[in-house]
Amino acid sequence: MEFDYQELVKATQSFSHSSLIGKGSHGSVYKAILEDDHNVFAVKRASFNGSRKLKNEIQVLSSLRDRENPNVVNFLGTMPSWPKRVEIAIQIAKAIHFLHEVANPVIIHRDIKSSNILFDSNWSPKLVDFGLAVNESSITSQPIQPAGTLGYLDPSYTSPNKLSTKTDMFSFGVVLLEIISCRKAIDVSKQPASIVEWATALIKEKRAMAICDTSVSMPSYMEGTIKHMLNLAARCVSLEEENRPEIGEVFMAKTCFVERVRTIPAWMSLWGSVTRMKRRQRRSDMPSKKLICDRDNENGDNICSDITRGKMILREILADIALK
Repeated sequence: MEFDYQELVKATQSFSHSSLIGKGSHGSVYKAILEDDHNVFAVKRASFNGSRKLKNEIQVLSSLRDRENPNVVNFLGTMPSWPKRVEIAIQIAKAIHFLHEVANPVIIHRDIKSSNILFDSNWSPKLVDFGLAVNESSITSQPIQPAGTLGYLDPSYTSPNKLSTKTDMFSFGVVLLEIISCRKAIDVSKQPASIVEWATALIKEKRAMAICDTSVSMPSYMEGTIKHMLNLAARCVSLEEENRPEIGEVFMAKTCFVERVRTIPAWMSLWGSVTRMKRRQRRSDMPSKKLICDRDNENGDNICSDITRGKMILREILADIALK
């Protein structure tokens, strides 16, 4: 089953201190009451270094799904959904589209990355941190030394005259790969450490779908959309600058993605309603339950106050995972 992250935020009163039950070696546990349900759950949010242990816990509890025991917590489901990831990607593209094709003069952000994408109280992503941003007209008047963040920085941006909107497109491609895979741009615990190097190798091997996050099941109706997103991401991170798309092309393509998701047959909505009813029924029969939310949080406890203020960092929610 899939849970909406906002549903867990409400259930735990925005992961408030009053809902905190305790802290463990790889995360914090919160008391939660899901909407229209009087049963009490435990929601676990992993710390920055607890993601790997949490995934192990997910695998162990998942293996017990068919043999429920009244004295062992039950696996409930996963989140966030694939349609939500597509929606987030589109809204980020809209922000870049505004900078590149609406703003006058054109603005080049130069530091697009998941930690520079925040969410407001309506869970709409906002591109922030314009400390390195420049307008296109100033590029010719004064030399601006290359700058950015390792893992997101365009490898062809080696001198001031190499800066262009395509520099931002490379960074955006990395963010797309993060959204799809839930892997960090640079992860030294993996080989290769670079998400770009890892993903492009899989694409060359005709194994693009192996890039997708396996912790959240992908509905069959989303496969085509995700394949197109992977294709766009691959073009964005191309080492050949001329092969990268302009944001206008990406924005139009992603708008089409949304229309595909919105035209899911009506029976899917009906099935969702039935599933929710069954989920509520199952909860009433379960003596103890636990939700586990992978937060992959490098900011520790500080993120609780960010949630309360209605702000979340994209890199903090990419691997949100809920367990029964």
